[in-house]
Amino acid sequence: MSTLKDAKIGSTVKVKKVSGRGAIRKRIMDMGITKGVDIYIRKVAPLGDPIEVTVRGYELSVRKADAEMVEIE
Repeated sequence: MSTLKDAKIGSTVKVKKVSGRGAIRKRIMDMGITKGVDIYIRKVAPLGDPIEVTVRGYELSVRKADAEMVEIE
């Protein structure tokens, strides 16, 4: 199982599943990260947190802890 946290810079990945529970899962899904959506990995901050991605045409910064809950294919 690979997660958004493991994705390489410059790659485009597809969301397979959003794990997690309650408010955290809802917040991730409210940001537009849902099953089947494509995510382009723009860059990673120098210390590795956060990860900048493009989702549904807009730019988004995602914390590593949240990125770990997003399974990709």
